[in-house]
Amino acid sequence: MEWLFSICLGIGLAAACGFRIFVPMLGMSIAAQAGHLDLSPGFEWIGSPAALVCFSVATALEVIAYYVPWLDNALDSIATPAAVVAGTVLMAAAITDMSPLMRWSIALIAGGGAAAVVQTGTVLLRGTSTATTGGSANFMVSTVEAVGATGTTLLAIVLPVLAAIGVLALVGYVLYWLVNRRAPALPILGKPAPKQLLL
Repeated sequence: MEWLFSICLGIGLAAACGFRIFVPMLGMSIAAQAGHLDLSPGFEWIGSPAALVCFSVATALEVIAYYVPWLDNALDSIATPAAVVAGTVLMAAAITDMSPLMRWSIALIAGGGAAAVVQTGTVLLRGTSTATTGGSANFMVSTVEAVGATGTTLLAIVLPVLAAIGVLALVGYVLYWLVNRRAPALPILGKPAPKQLLL
């Protein structure tokens, strides 16, 4: 059963990377240093004092940067691939007692996938906010993302199974919303286009 908790922990932390990249990395580093969780072989560096300092500084800079007008949108273009990489790495670091092939396969699919879906949702949310409010509501979006990253990270470390369930629900909602996004109405054969789900 320990492998199940490891996977749930990894999924939670990977999804948190979709909100903020360095918050879950900092959370894992603190938890590892406190002896609350074990890291898989080769990832012990995440729990080192040097990594803790680096993650702390990076987290502070990342959180502050997203409150700078227009810089937040520019950061999203960089954050999307970075979130996938970070989610994959954290997932691999969380899974213990598993062969490297299985570990990295699960990390890439579940970890990278969860981070990608959540990050896509936040990018679209910020884009919608920018387009409809001229960026005036982006402050609130950034706050929600920071809270989401912190809350998801803490929940993943304390209650990994509950965090994984919450992440799966969130990913399902984002995917459902992406599939049913509003599209231009294109009548086909004289029939009106079906109603689309609005954000």
